[in-house]
Amino acid sequence: QVQLVESGGGLVQPGGSLRLSCAASGRIFSIRAMGWYRQAPGKQRELVAGITSGGTTIYADSVKGRFTISGDTAKNTVHLQMNSLKPEDTAVYHCNCLMRASMNDQGYVEVWGQGTLVTVSS
Repeated sequence: QVQLVESGGGLVQPGGSLRLSCAASGRIFSIRAMGWYRQAPGKQRELVAGITSGGTTIYADSVKGRFTISGDTAKNTVHLQMNSLKPEDTAVYHCNCLMRASMNDQGYVEVWGQGTLVTVSS
């Protein structure tokens, strides 16, 4: 069984910072990529940031320059440092892991965290 445990969400004022963390645990053979998605009420879910096992990163245009994603290979953990937060960043953030559970797996599977709420408000 594989699970993603998320932490770091909460309430912050505009211009403030938060750091989200996501740790993958369980039977994991290899991880190709991990990332963060978010979904606000009435909005489409979007990829906020992602990082591959090789360290390549990708960001949504709306967060580029403000958010930084990083990974800890030894701990199967990904972090999202969020600075200069704006009210429009308010959303439920979900951690995602693209992985292989065993050597015999045909392909990669996705595992999702339960979601953590980030609220940016005065």
